[in-house]
Amino acid sequence: MTAPRRRVLELLLAAGEPVKAYDLIARYGLDGQAAKPPTVYRALEFLERRGVVHRIASISAYVACTAVAGDAPAHAAAFLICDCCGATEEVAVAGGDAFADAASAAGYAIERTTIEGHGRCPACRVAA
Repeated sequence: MTAPRRRVLELLLAAGEPVKAYDLIARYGLDGQAAKPPTVYRALEFLERRGVVHRIASISAYVACTAVAGDAPAHAAAFLICDCCGATEEVAVAGGDAFADAASAAGYAIERTTIEGHGRCPACRVAA
């Protein structure tokens, strides 16, 4: 793993929550210097292809995968996203294999699957 890829992964792991690419660019340099956008975007693309990082399209952010490292590339990532406070949680879902099997039967080769569910987290539901 190259130094830029390692740095981007370190930033995502340290954040513990979804982070937008431009925030990663701003935080990238250890001395306060921002990275060049292509450096971060290339690292994110590589990490996403390897299943180490997930892109949450609806909020345009990236998050480190919480699955066991050996399972990371093979699992279907599923996220619960609170529309009130922005809390995001990766959860295990049943049926990811069934989806991959259906895709295979249709002649598709699925490379990655991300499921996003929007709603309200327990804290926001109680506050409402």
